[in-house]
Amino acid sequence: MSRRARVTPGEAGLPDGGARRRTPGLRREEVAVLAGVGVSWYQWLEQGRDITVSGQVLDSVSRVLRLDEPERRHLYVLAGLNPPLAAIPREQAAVSDSIRRLIDAWTPLPANVIDRYWNNIAFNDAAGAVFDFNDDCGNCLFNFFTSHIYRSRHVGWSEDAALVAAEYRASAAEFPGDEGFAAIVDELGGRSELFAELWARGDVRPPGTRQKIVDHPLVGDLHLESTQLRIPERPDLTVVLHNAVPGTDTMRKLEWLASPESRRATMRPVAG
Repeated sequence: MSRRARVTPGEAGLPDGGARRRTPGLRREEVAVLAGVGVSWYQWLEQGRDITVSGQVLDSVSRVLRLDEPERRHLYVLAGLNPPLAAIPREQAAVSDSIRRLIDAWTPLPANVIDRYWNNIAFNDAAGAVFDFNDDCGNCLFNFFTSHIYRSRHVGWSEDAALVAAEYRASAAEFPGDEGFAAIVDELGGRSELFAELWARGDVRPPGTRQKIVDHPLVGDLHLESTQLRIPERPDLTVVLHNAVPGTDTMRKLEWLASPESRRATMRPVAG
């Protein structure tokens, strides 16, 4: 009712009625006509009665009442329906400066940002050193199944392969009808027999916190715990933060990798 009172007839494309209107905003009958629903049904909706509603009708009401995206989702909740997925821009914007500062401040612990397709779009120096990320590091799913370097460093790669495929299926399920996921699955399935086999199983596992061991060529085993955090204002992005597993010497090794001594150790003489 409060949102109905905020929309003027002129904004809704109706004659304003001048001084003859006793109340501000739209009348119930006007909302019902513009939304294509019955007047009694709309009145029952405002009164919170136990009626049958559909997402399509709620979207029509949202349009007439000029609800923004959070308000539209809240209307679904009030009507007893699961809210739709938050709208995501098709064109991916750059990672904000605040997110870059977040992952840079996580150093010497690795951190990176992935989009909905698991494209690696930002990472800190520690992630570059630990996982051999570079500016052309591409898609994390492809890296796992096709990169020799990633496979050689990931202890327990064969055991985790099924989990990774199942997690990707769960990520794809959040965006039904998105052809981008199908394109990635088809291309990777043609390049990795194992992935094609695992994908055909149909296993699903939601991404979350899990431990991994990285066999780094300079410092040996790094015991890490990865956690995925969603960004509310950018539902297409996920920040992946890695922590050192307690009781291991991983933090000490990561601090050394971030030190000047580590950079000198990796320097190679220029051939004469």
